[in-house]
Amino acid sequence: MRLDNERPSDNVEDRRGQSGGVGGGFRFPGGSGRRVNIPMGGRGGGFSLKTIIFMVIVYFALKMFFGIDLLQVINGGGLPVPGGTNSEITVPDGSTDVTNAGDSGIGTGTGTTTANSDAGKEFVQRVLGSTERVWGGIFKSMGRQYQEPRLVLFENFVQSACGSAQSAMGPFYCPGDQKVYIDLAFYQDLKNKLGAPGDFAQAYVIAHEVGHHVQNLFGIAEKVAAQRMRVSKEEGNELSVRMELQADCFSGIWAKEADRSANILEDGDIEEGLTAAAAIGDDRLQKQSQGYVVPESFTHGTSAQRVAWFKRGFQASDLRDCDTFGTDNL
Repeated sequence: MRLDNERPSDNVEDRRGQSGGVGGGFRFPGGSGRRVNIPMGGRGGGFSLKTIIFMVIVYFALKMFFGIDLLQVINGGGLPVPGGTNSEITVPDGSTDVTNAGDSGIGTGTGTTTANSDAGKEFVQRVLGSTERVWGGIFKSMGRQYQEPRLVLFENFVQSACGSAQSAMGPFYCPGDQKVYIDLAFYQDLKNKLGAPGDFAQAYVIAHEVGHHVQNLFGIAEKVAAQRMRVSKEEGNELSVRMELQADCFSGIWAKEADRSANILEDGDIEEGLTAAAAIGDDRLQKQSQGYVVPESFTHGTSAQRVAWFKRGFQASDLRDCDTFGTDNL
């Protein structure tokens, strides 16, 4: 990627070297290495035993009676999104042409990254700056003001408005504080464990999480919360898939517009992004971890679906081309 002349974002919080978790952790059922850390202690901080018990009761009550898993608020884009041809959740109406959005006055250069290094931070700042420029232009063309998210760099554990989380769960967006969280060590796993190397693969990860922020600004998450309370767990998973695939599509829109206006892409970059999208498909991850797939448990989409919706975003001429909610054909 050519990012040297892309403006670095000022919205990056570097919490590396800080302790994200306090005291011991409490592991909720749900697997996948996810942990919610409940601070322990006496006066001056932490929760009492009664508070901890109350929080656990609330967690299971929401999950059992309403189908809401608070862990999914942390994972990926937080709240899943409804689908179906008659869905009330859609991308904003209008005739926004993303090919004409944004500022085209950015030059070109070359940028690379290594995990947990100053170069890694600079790379993240430039990618986030690119998303701010692109989405700022798109929102402006719609007569709206883009509210830029903050991106938090952390190591091992981090505290967000969605709760405490550990690196094992991967990058995530928290709608509660409108922040993207990432441990740059994830990029090593992306390369070494998932077989998806390259700077554009890394940029795709950030663009996907920013896509969840865009969904949040459009009011999708709020509408989803209401619909999710009325469906089964399996239906809720399907809604989550639609949310994730739209974030993939939005990341494709970013890539297209960023390249159109600033020529950031080099040969092979899009292939890196597609490889990354395929590497984190539910079917592939389940096959690798347990040897078989359980489609009704998918929450992010298959490898083929993730690749297809990123491509669709990259070819889009309108935000409505990313309407995963109004189609039966994902």
